[in-house]
Amino acid sequence: MSDSLIIIPTYIEKGNIEKIIRRVFSLPKDFHILVIDDNSPDGTADIVKSLIPEFAGKLHLETRKGKLGLGTAYIKGFKWALERKYQFIFEMDADFSHNPDDLIKLYDACAIEGYDMSIGSRYINGVNVVNWPMGRVLMSFYASAYVRFITRMKVRDTTAGFKCYTRKVLEAIDLDKISFIGYAFQIEMKYTAWKLGFKIKEVSIIFTDRSEGTSKMSKGIFKEAIFGVIKLRIKSIFGYYRKYKAAVAAADK
Repeated sequence: MSDSLIIIPTYIEKGNIEKIIRRVFSLPKDFHILVIDDNSPDGTADIVKSLIPEFAGKLHLETRKGKLGLGTAYIKGFKWALERKYQFIFEMDADFSHNPDDLIKLYDACAIEGYDMSIGSRYINGVNVVNWPMGRVLMSFYASAYVRFITRMKVRDTTAGFKCYTRKVLEAIDLDKISFIGYAFQIEMKYTAWKLGFKIKEVSIIFTDRSEGTSKMSKGIFKEAIFGVIKLRIKSIFGYYRKYKAAVAAADK
């Protein structure tokens, strides 16, 4: 059995899903994949089902009744992974905006270098984004700057969605108390891990905008992130994460 599971949430990814699955399974490192599909009307889940016999024991599928949000998809995947004893759990998009080759770098940062969590960062070495209009690049870059300013978190790419968690990070976080479901989820998970004292490394990647399918970004998701960051900071000021960290330490004894 592999020690590593990649969680890929999907909604209307018919044009990408088989290609990304085959690309991951062509890597020299043995990864398993869990696809969590939100009842895609284009048959994304059916494509995954058709591939399961070919990749028996390595490819898995969980389906949900509808579009329930990125954060809840990952929480479901995290719990699924923890039940099955995976040691390294990854987040990755289906649309090739994250280069599968970089999975090796994220894995090595945790498995070899000893970090608790690694992040595929667009902004650790300048701005490494391809095929985005300048307006979106600036919005993303300054959104991360805004998050750092409010939270004081020492992470350059605070909204990144390409990550590797070690098992102990996900075991320490009370996943049922993660409150955000859109892209603010990405911020909340990083912030919680950082406040709990876990060692985080940003690994430089090149982010390439999708060539097939459509973006899932919306005004509601953006609004959640803007105001969610303030909520996280307020919780920190009133000692929530200090108590959280103490509870985790006590449980480890």
